[in-house]
Amino acid sequence: MTVVIDGSLEGIDWAQAKADLAADDFDNGRSAEALRRSFEQSQHVAFARVGARVVGMARLLSDGVCNAYLVDVWTAAAYRRKGIASAMIRRLLDEVPGQHVGLQTHDMQAFYASLGFGPQPEFLSRVVGTWLDNNANRPR
Repeated sequence: MTVVIDGSLEGIDWAQAKADLAADDFDNGRSAEALRRSFEQSQHVAFARVGARVVGMARLLSDGVCNAYLVDVWTAAAYRRKGIASAMIRRLLDEVPGQHVGLQTHDMQAFYASLGFGPQPEFLSRVVGTWLDNNANRPR
């Protein structure tokens, strides 16, 4: 198994990626098209591939100056605990020197701490309207 980490959106089967996310219970409800748009509109992306198959992905939203936000970090279950997520995150962090990078996690605090992340005193969030009820998630 040779895993290649890159930042290219080329050749991704977004329907398969969505199916793989769902199979791993990592699907947040976006359509395959909305998943594609999420990655296309992110400033920095990382993918782990075995051949043509995507087995990991992550993206970083950044203002390009001082703040960035790490989201959608996923590695397929069969490929976990092999350093793939760490490699994708390091690749993304290399793109934003001097920036504060935040993230939100439910249960991976120890993993992110191993990469140098620390807790913040407060993180507040709000969904505007209804989650995923927007034009990006409607069929065209």
